Amino acid sequence: MGQTLAIAAGGAVGALLRFWSANWIYGVLGRGFPYGTLVVNILGSLLMGFCYVWLVERSSLGQEWRALIMVGFLGAFTTFSTFSIETMNLLEGGAVLKALLNMVLSVTLCVAAAWLGLVAGRQ
Repeated sequence: MGQTLAIAAGGAVGALLRFWSANWIYGVLGRGFPYGTLVVNILGSLLMGFCYVWLVERSSLGQEWRALIMVGFLGAFTTFSTFSIETMNLLEGGAVLKALLNMVLSVTLCVAAAWLGLVAGRQ
C-alpha cells in the first residue's frame, strides 16, 4: 500500500507541475506548435535518465521513493498521450509538416535527453 500511495502523491505533483510548466511555455512561445508538451517531455526524459542512475543504480532509497519519483512524479510530468493527441490535431488540421516536425523532435530530443541524464548521473 505504501508504494501505491507514493505513486499517487508523486503523480499529483507531477501532473500539476506539467500543467503549470506547459502553460507557462505556451504563454511565452504561443500555441502555434506544441512547445509546452515538447519541452516538458524533453525535461522529463532528462530527469528520468538522471534519476534512474541515482535512484536505481546508486541509491539505497526504498522502493516507495523510487516509485514516487520515477513512476508517480515523472510518469505524470511527461506527456506522451498529450503528445499523441496534439500530433493528431496537427495532422487533422492539415499541418502535416508541423506534425512530422513534432514527432521527429519529440522522439529524437527526448531520447537524447534521457541519454544525457544517464551520462550526467553516472559522472
